[in-house]
Amino acid sequence: MKHTLTSASGAPASRLAFGTMQFGGRADAQQSRAMFDACIEAGITHFDTAHVYTDGASETLLGQFLGDKRGDLIIATKAAYDGGAGRDNILTSAETSRARLGVDTLDVLYLHRFDPETDMHESFQAFADLKSQGHIRHIGLSNFAAWQVVKAAGIAAKFDLSIGVIQPMYNLVKRQAEVEILPMADDLGILVVPYSPLGGGLLTGKYASGGAGRLTEDDRYAARYGQKTMHKAADGLNTLASTLGVHPATLAVAWAAAHPTGPTPIISARSAEQLRPSLAALTYDMTPDVYAQIAALSPTPPPATDRLEEQS
Repeated sequence: MKHTLTSASGAPASRLAFGTMQFGGRADAQQSRAMFDACIEAGITHFDTAHVYTDGASETLLGQFLGDKRGDLIIATKAAYDGGAGRDNILTSAETSRARLGVDTLDVLYLHRFDPETDMHESFQAFADLKSQGHIRHIGLSNFAAWQVVKAAGIAAKFDLSIGVIQPMYNLVKRQAEVEILPMADDLGILVVPYSPLGGGLLTGKYASGGAGRLTEDDRYAARYGQKTMHKAADGLNTLASTLGVHPATLAVAWAAAHPTGPTPIISARSAEQLRPSLAALTYDMTPDVYAQIAALSPTPPPATDRLEEQS
């Protein structure tokens, strides 16, 4: 059975999550509040942040917006992006996040990335202590390879813990998660909450018309989405969206959510206006035919067994 997330009041997680990486950065307090309100109105109950986002402003602003809705919302944050996954760093990060958010309990606490220098037994002892104190409800892993998740799950079980949720990158032009991560998580019953369903904005079509964004402002994103095949796929998605009378962002998010393993994509934006097409994916009816047309726009990664055969 797949792990499910519910709020403290028992409210189920929404089909999409909202990522607050832009809060206090590219989105000021007023823009951030407008996006939070738009999410609540659309039925989003799952909000994602991290200890390192915008030097803590993301967590602080999100905490200020919760108000009397706190009990019905799922608040996820991440620890140990910097400083390693040792006990002290995890505990300190969790305590700081709880204070910034103004909450007693973090619904989900992720390890932000794999730390090859730290024994995971130490990391999960820290998680076990946090859970026994009532400071966290669920444990997640972000940016872990499939083998790392399986290893972590085995170690977590020694502390009577389970991995409830993982966060890989996944979108139409970054489909590597289909090879091992999505099948692995489905087999183990782990919920997948992938980030970047819009490919850094590439799949919205804005760059084809000269728009600005991460791909023009951040060298890492420019390199990550610099392949011609990716831009060709984005052009194809934009053409299909025009034919269907749907915003390409709506199609991109709905396509990622429609994978047979049932992932919960994290949407985000700089403003409520920019967010609107992604929120529309909540109610978009992704038919098998449209799903197949979108999938055909980008190459499907070969199964792991095929890669092994090619190497032999």
